[in-house]
Amino acid sequence: MPDPIYDVIAIGNAIVDVMAPCEDVEIAALGLAKGGMTLVDTARAKELYDAMGPAREISGGSAANTLAGLAALGAKCAFIGQVADDQLGEVFAHDIRAGGIAFDTAARAGDPPTARCLIFVTPDGQRTMNTFLGASQFLPAQALDENAIAAASVLYLEGYLWDPEEPRKAMRRAIAAARNAGRKVAFTLSDAFVISRHGDDFRALIADGQIDILFANEHELAALTGLDDFQAGLMQLAANVPTVVVTRSEHGAHAVSGGEHAHVPAQPIDKVVDTTGAGDLFAAGFLFGHVRGRPLEDCLTLGAICAAEVISHYGARPEADLNMLVAANVG
Repeated sequence: MPDPIYDVIAIGNAIVDVMAPCEDVEIAALGLAKGGMTLVDTARAKELYDAMGPAREISGGSAANTLAGLAALGAKCAFIGQVADDQLGEVFAHDIRAGGIAFDTAARAGDPPTARCLIFVTPDGQRTMNTFLGASQFLPAQALDENAIAAASVLYLEGYLWDPEEPRKAMRRAIAAARNAGRKVAFTLSDAFVISRHGDDFRALIADGQIDILFANEHELAALTGLDDFQAGLMQLAANVPTVVVTRSEHGAHAVSGGEHAHVPAQPIDKVVDTTGAGDLFAAGFLFGHVRGRPLEDCLTLGAICAAEVISHYGARPEADLNMLVAANVG
């Protein structure tokens, strides 16, 4: 097998996040599910945008956020995702390339426009996300660069993008390309609502041995396994997935790999400002440790460090020097 060109190549939603602080009463008045992620259509997206206070526009998308963290740590990364030929599409492409991430997917002409996620952040740091998928849900299989996929140590896929039919086919094709090249496939479950719609697909992928590294939080773990007992759910997945990583917010994170079970506490933080991207950056830290051959506990610690950094400020991309934080916390 030739040496990889990339550490991680990811396929995900190419989204621009539009973030604004708000009060709990506004969440209730708008009929939003606090702390969750809801898919919205064009009309609802406009209604919510009009209701937002002063906002910041920051390129986002779950897998793209993970790559931003990986690249900041020094990993070589590439991204596959669909934007439209419009202003937000140019913003997304500029931001991801400026982070040192290869991005060669051609922009899509015409409607729908580039995806955007309208995020309301309450004083407790909880983010309520309303996602208009726009052009991102029309990623065709022919847009895949299978040579690039075969040249990456890890193919990383986000569950959010499993929902639309066209990118779901593209992701299945990408899994085949990665496995044919002897590379690893990592998958993040993304949200319990995705599992409610596509859990059977995910369970089938796991049963068929298609997933090498699975990321979940404790709520997604319960939704996927049907087990309320955390340890029972973790061990059920570990019996079928080589590496399982599960986060538990302030209670830290667990991983099981090759019979080894590791746990680390959450990193201390003065104040939680915005939890957007916490899971994405945790995956970034863990995958960085993984591709560098670090011990399992170190991989978890790297994830916890990156997650703590991103929840200390608005936005789902790192702002502090992650390498300095890692050097100060990991031997």
